[in-house]
Amino acid sequence: MTIEEHVWIPLADGTRLGARIWHPDGDAPAPAILEYIPYRKREGTRGRDEPMHGYFASRGYVAIRVDMRGTGESDGHMADEYLLQEQDDALEVIAWIAAQDWCDGNVGMMGKSWGGFNSLQVAARHPPALKAIISAYSTDDRFRDDIHYMGGALLNDNLWWGTIMLAYQSRPLDPEIVGEDWRKAWLDRIEKLPFFPAIWASHQRYDDYWKHGSVQEDWSAIECPVLVIGGWSDSYTNTVPRLVANLQAPAWGIIGPWGHIYPMDGVPGPAIGFLQEATDWWDHWLRGIDRGIEAQPKMRFYEQDSFAPTGTRLANPGRWIAEAEWPSPRLDWTDFPLGADGVLGSAATGDLAICSPQSHGKAAGEWMGVGCVGENPTDQRLDDGGSLNFDSAPLVDDMSVVGAPRLRLRLASDKPVAQLVARLSEILPCGQVTRVSYQVLNLTHRDSHETPEALEPGRFYDVTVTMNALAHRFAKGNRVRVSIGTAYWPMIWPAPERATLTIRGSESRAELPLRAPSPLDAQVSFAPPQPGPACAITQVDPGTVRRWTEQDHVSGETTYHTEGIGGLFGEGILRFDDIGTTIGHSLKRTLTIRDDDPLSAHYHLRQSYDIGREGWQIRIESVTEMRSDRDDFLISGQLQAFENGALVATRDWDERIPRQLI
Repeated sequence: MTIEEHVWIPLADGTRLGARIWHPDGDAPAPAILEYIPYRKREGTRGRDEPMHGYFASRGYVAIRVDMRGTGESDGHMADEYLLQEQDDALEVIAWIAAQDWCDGNVGMMGKSWGGFNSLQVAARHPPALKAIISAYSTDDRFRDDIHYMGGALLNDNLWWGTIMLAYQSRPLDPEIVGEDWRKAWLDRIEKLPFFPAIWASHQRYDDYWKHGSVQEDWSAIECPVLVIGGWSDSYTNTVPRLVANLQAPAWGIIGPWGHIYPMDGVPGPAIGFLQEATDWWDHWLRGIDRGIEAQPKMRFYEQDSFAPTGTRLANPGRWIAEAEWPSPRLDWTDFPLGADGVLGSAATGDLAICSPQSHGKAAGEWMGVGCVGENPTDQRLDDGGSLNFDSAPLVDDMSVVGAPRLRLRLASDKPVAQLVARLSEILPCGQVTRVSYQVLNLTHRDSHETPEALEPGRFYDVTVTMNALAHRFAKGNRVRVSIGTAYWPMIWPAPERATLTIRGSESRAELPLRAPSPLDAQVSFAPPQPGPACAITQVDPGTVRRWTEQDHVSGETTYHTEGIGGLFGEGILRFDDIGTTIGHSLKRTLTIRDDDPLSAHYHLRQSYDIGREGWQIRIESVTEMRSDRDDFLISGQLQAFENGALVATRDWDERIPRQLI
């Protein structure tokens, strides 16, 4: 293959987008595979791009990695996520690719996270040359299942991701690509930098802002075949069964044990030969070579076995299973009443009350796993003391649960705004408790994310909580636990007042989708990972990752820390040897709250990003903070940019955002 380090793609309005292109050997036109994201092709994703796109090129495809408008070396300004402009530009990019003499006119589009989102969004615009897509770790609902809100509650990752975006979008254009105008364009980019976390925090319900780019608004708009990928340790898993169930175009799903990582590098393992799987997909839809794609089961899951609740897991025990149809008629939905005696499956009647300490959630782990140490949920006994727990008798046989469990609750609140967190766990013989699914719900969103309504204190409501999808085999002799709490810090921002929920026992129940083994299960297999050639990378410093909590037994304050030094996700400081460029990214989060006061919540992030080579050293530093009172969220930030040690730009933000039943 040959690699073009930088190519300009011209747009109709005069904007140029930067691309790297991997060309296969030979002169014949070939199908093309597009990945279109804002994370800098030059060095931001270089280590991952080389083996993936190089693999496709070695199999006869032209692979194109394009930086979106206003990112990397591309011209223009990026004002927000998933804008209409982003889609319009993608349509032009696809048309440009299809018109090149090295392309045979057939284009596929793929991506993970942002690239998975816009693959779906662009497919819904049905450009003629786009024949199929692969969407990994994406969403069909930008409000319900993205990094900003969950169940109508504000995720604390909204500030985390917004802070990271401040650093990402403040990175300079590379003078080796754009020449002497790099500095002017860089400073202009910083001057126009949006305060991302405040934009997202100001849209607290499913309004037109979130509907844009949520492909669930019109399933029929996607007409090309879709392969959708998820992972049990990731946060976008629910999208996979929804897309397969609802798309009218041909669609297949794969869910493995992984975090937010392409499956050939998947952690927790086992990783799979995703690049071979993807190549078969492209062969089928872009070349017309029958690879048996249409005969595959609609859903392939990794069914996990019991595992210990450790924060770091490199692999999960289990097996691959399959369902020919989805939704599957083979699932046996079974009711388990929540008895007033705390027994799961009991008919005991009565009311049970719960008001969790505000630090309830310390054992939750990260909302989104990325294969980083310490990120997984730990022993749930740390949180079970602050929740209502309903335990089954020891299981007489293994019990497989596949799908999205539901809780049907009869409940009342003593406050007009209240939160509920539901957890499904497995109690191991040693007493350890492993969380296998969960969900949070802002109860003012109980009937609608679009039109939330305050609760009437003391009134009983029927509320359904749909938990995160799972495929888990509870072991014989172990017990099943359903837990209900009223806070989940540090994952979500607390409600303005401490609420007590009353659950009516025996009128509330868990509904679990039980599954028997299928003959199809034995037919599911994946080749081992087979990456393409890697680029030369030197690890300058291994970096460190730490996670810890502190509890002040005098003030009742709990502090939760995470710290990545050198590399945000534990990768350390890296130098890309072929371009002589070194990058390092550090971020420390500190979240504090007192158990008796939700208004004591405070979130502080300090971040630095370094990029450069001899004679050209850039550093971005930022600090963001969030607090709240009963009526408003208060979000502030400061960013400073340095060139060769000299301060060259500063931005400050201070936003007060009204709370809307949240």
